[in-house]
Amino acid sequence: MAAAIDPFLEFLISSGASDLHLGSGLVPSVRSDGEMSKLDGDKISKETAQEMIEEIMPERNKKEFWECYDTDFAYELPDIGRFRVNVFMDNNGIGTVIRQIPAKILSADALNLPQAVRDLCFLNKGLVIVTGPTGSGKSTTLAAMVDLINEKRTDHIITIEDPVEFVHKNKNCLINHREVHRHTQSFKRALRAALREDPDIVLVGEMRDLETVEIAIETAETGHLVFGTLHTNTAASTVDRIIDQFPADRQPQIRTMLSSSLKGVIAQTLLKKKTGGRVAALEILIVNSGIANIIREGKTYQIPSMMQTGKKIGMQTLNESLFGFVENGTVTPAEALFKSVDKISFETMLTTNGYKA
Repeated sequence: MAAAIDPFLEFLISSGASDLHLGSGLVPSVRSDGEMSKLDGDKISKETAQEMIEEIMPERNKKEFWECYDTDFAYELPDIGRFRVNVFMDNNGIGTVIRQIPAKILSADALNLPQAVRDLCFLNKGLVIVTGPTGSGKSTTLAAMVDLINEKRTDHIITIEDPVEFVHKNKNCLINHREVHRHTQSFKRALRAALREDPDIVLVGEMRDLETVEIAIETAETGHLVFGTLHTNTAASTVDRIIDQFPADRQPQIRTMLSSSLKGVIAQTLLKKKTGGRVAALEILIVNSGIANIIREGKTYQIPSMMQTGKKIGMQTLNESLFGFVENGTVTPAEALFKSVDKISFETMLTTNGYKA
C-alpha cells in the first residue's frame, strides 16, 4: 500500500526537482535547478507531518530520531526511484528533506568529465577526494567515476555510504555496497573491515572524522585506490582540512603520508545554465612531485599558483573552469562570479576579457 508521502515523491521525479522540503505547519516546497518554490496546496499540520514521515521511517531510525532529533536513511519507490531522507526537529516540529537519487547513473561522457579526472579512475593505488558544498553534485561525479571503473576494469569495489545512494550493477567489476547503520556500525569500522575483504577500490561516502581520514590514508598507502568526499570549497583548503583534523604533534607525519598517498582532488560547484538546468564547474588538482613537496613542507598556500602552471597535466583552478563556461555562453558572468571562491581574481578575469558581471 502506498505511503501518504509517495505522491509528493512521484511529483519530485516527474518534475525533475532535486529536493522535497516538508515540515510541520508549512506548505511543502521543492528545489528545482537550485531555486526553492512552494507547491500548490495547504499547510501540513504537525500531526499529519509526523504521521507521513514516521510511516516511511525504519524502526532503527525512529528510535534514533526520538533520541537525537535527527536521522538519515534511504527510501525506495519500486520502479520509480530512490531517495535520501533526512528527518529533523525544529521550532515548528518534525520536518524532512528528501533528495531524489537519479535512477540512471550518468556516465563520464554524459557529465563531460575532463580526461584528467578520468585518468584518476585508472590508478592502482592512492587517495582521490571529490569535494564541494552540500548539493554540489559530488555523488553524481563519484558515481560516474565508479561507473567508468566498472566498465573498463576488472576489480573488486567496496562502497561505504550513509545511506547508499547510487546502486551500481556489476559490469566488469564486483561491487559491494555497505550502508552505515544498516550493514555496519560506522565508516571507520567498515573501512577497517574492508582491508580483510580483498578490495582493489574503496569508496568512502564521507571522511567525517579523524579516525576515518587516518584509515583512508593508510588504506591508500597499502596499495588500494580510495575515493572519498569532503565538504570543502577548493583543492588547497581540502589538503589543509585533512591535516588540521590531526593534533599539532602528528601533523608533520600526516603531511608526509598525505604527500605520498594523495593523487588528486576534484572540487566542484553547480551553476545555473542560461538555458535551464545546471552544470558543474570543476577545480582539478593532480598531485605531482611539486605538489607533493608543497604538502610535505606545509606550504599549501602555494597550491593555487602551482595549479595555474600545471595545465599540461590537466590541472585547472575553479576560476578557470568558471570562465570557460562564461566564454562558451553556458552561464552568465554574474552566475559565475556568484559561485567563484576567489571573487577579486575572477572579476579581474572578466573585465580583462571584456565581460561585465
